[in-house]
Amino acid sequence: MSTLLQTGSPTQTARFESLLRATKAISSARDCDYCEEVFARELRSVIPFDYLHVSMFECDHGDSGKLGWRLFDINGTKRQFPEAELPLNDIELTAARVHETGQPLVIGDWNNETRFPSLKEFLTGLGIVSTCALPLVRGERRLGILEVGSGQPNAYCAEEVAFLSVAADQVALAIDAAVNFAISQRTQERLKLLLELTNQVVSNLELRELLRTVSASVRRVMNCDVVGVMLPDAEGRHLRVFALDFPDSKGFFREETLIPIEGTHPGEAFRTRKPVVKAHHDSSEERYPEHYQRVVGEGVKSGCLVPLISRDRSLGVLALGRRQDSDFDNDEIEFLCQVAGQVAIAVENALAFGEIAELRDKLAQEKLYLEEEIRGEIDFEGIVGQSSALRQVLHLVDTVAPSGSTVLLLGETGTGKELIARAVHDRSRRKDRTFVKLNCAAIPTGLLESELFGHERGAFTGAIAQKMGRLELADQGTLFLDEVGDIPLEVQPKLLRALQEREYERLGSTRTKKVDVRLVAATNRNLEKMIAEDKFRSDLYYRLNVFPIQIPPLRERPEDIPLLVRYFTQKYARRMEKQIESVPAASMKKLTRWHWPGNIRELENLIERAVILTRGSALEVPVSDLGNGSAEKAVTRMPDSNERDQLLHILKETRGRVGGADGAAVRMGLKRTTLISRMKKLGIDPRAVS
Repeated sequence: MSTLLQTGSPTQTARFESLLRATKAISSARDCDYCEEVFARELRSVIPFDYLHVSMFECDHGDSGKLGWRLFDINGTKRQFPEAELPLNDIELTAARVHETGQPLVIGDWNNETRFPSLKEFLTGLGIVSTCALPLVRGERRLGILEVGSGQPNAYCAEEVAFLSVAADQVALAIDAAVNFAISQRTQERLKLLLELTNQVVSNLELRELLRTVSASVRRVMNCDVVGVMLPDAEGRHLRVFALDFPDSKGFFREETLIPIEGTHPGEAFRTRKPVVKAHHDSSEERYPEHYQRVVGEGVKSGCLVPLISRDRSLGVLALGRRQDSDFDNDEIEFLCQVAGQVAIAVENALAFGEIAELRDKLAQEKLYLEEEIRGEIDFEGIVGQSSALRQVLHLVDTVAPSGSTVLLLGETGTGKELIARAVHDRSRRKDRTFVKLNCAAIPTGLLESELFGHERGAFTGAIAQKMGRLELADQGTLFLDEVGDIPLEVQPKLLRALQEREYERLGSTRTKKVDVRLVAATNRNLEKMIAEDKFRSDLYYRLNVFPIQIPPLRERPEDIPLLVRYFTQKYARRMEKQIESVPAASMKKLTRWHWPGNIRELENLIERAVILTRGSALEVPVSDLGNGSAEKAVTRMPDSNERDQLLHILKETRGRVGGADGAAVRMGLKRTTLISRMKKLGIDPRAVS
């Protein structure tokens, strides 16, 4: 009888009953940790041992020698195996001999063994004197190795080895059943995941939320620590972490993290359109140290990067990572390629939907903008005038319009700079696209940037929805920036970048958008003087001053005044349904000789007032509004006065009164608030003038 039976082991019948209970418990275990606990406990009731070592191969035949699940138990305590991998071709390991021969290997006394010096030193150091190693096989398949040891010499006689062989066969059967169940369960989970992805792809077009949900599902099914989806940025030089599921992240990776395409494994998968499997052990293999340090910082030891391919086009990368030393096998990679195919469809659908929605929103906003423009049109049906000064301006417009170059319109307020800007647009190659205008002086400083570049929802207090900026609205068309001298210094660099690089970001967004806009700017201010006073950037000025056009004031084109008077008279007469057939010669003379500090805008406002007052067929012009009959003197007194001198002159005539029917604002054809703002900029106090 064997040594084990002599020391109080149960009868053979009882041992077989215990073996059946053990194998049943093993085969019913659905959790690796629980399986290890049950395996060691139940096996101890069948086979007395001080040392237990079980190794299972990852593949069916074990030809690669790569081990998967392992159990190492010393005196009833589960321990970590001392080697990261067991090299089966090493003749100094008993397991290698068992694997190659398929026969048990019994060492009666390691103190007398000379064949395996390294293993002898290891086992005797643990107090193990004798061992028995047996193969775990199922038919032609070699599943792994079962090895037991004892602190007593010659613990495993022939009878005991025969029983151990039967026990090993039963253990192999139980483990194989448990593995098959796990494989079946895993297959069901994967099929369920693919079905979920299919349903999500057709029902959810909000891309980021969709990819977050997908990442969480893949992480659960694939037993990973991190799953993310990376999409290329607008420039195509980086992959942006667009969606991430990483519950235990240390913060090295988060959404919006940029990863270079060149020199990184995610970039390799994206460029080659082939999966990349990486065990992150050797930093010398990583050509981009910053990305590698992120991986190391998160404790990720193995990764799988699968390209998102649709219609032979790489749309991004599905990235998975594990903190355990568990590389992704071929079966997992094949399944992940199927998942990536579904994710690619989702990305392509969402991007297409986003482009269509963005285009639809842009068209809707363009329509709304154009409708507002029609309603708020300054009511010029064309450029009226025949003077040489005006013809010179139109000649310059014809010259520059086809070029697409930036135009800077200079001149006093009310000279019709917007009308000239429209003429530039109408004579250009962009005439069929949108003409968008923005008065930089009419928008509060804090809102000008949003109005120009747009903003994302939540970018600032009150930003309850995404808004498209005027720059984006004018894409492929013309943007007219009136009163460009009033742009705040902090906004000027962003405008310069948009003009030079043709790109910008909405407020609250990190996404760079491309734009192709022809700019026409206008100002009544001296930009060179503002540059000297550090109120305007010189680089922006040079970018705007490509083709300057000086718009002459109305006083320098007096021959156009009669034409304008008749034009405005007929315009407002039709609107008010009045029949006005003539303009008295005396009134026309006074109108022609007035210096018109408010230029065409002032003339238009005066004629509209005259039409309102007219009761007969002759226009009744309120000439008293033109400085109490001093119009002729005004012409000789102020032939080339600047804006400040003009304001001071009008204020003196109105005795410092800004508002009201006889105030300076009405005479200049300006709003009271606009005139007050101008006076503040020019340092004029109306009380001092009066």
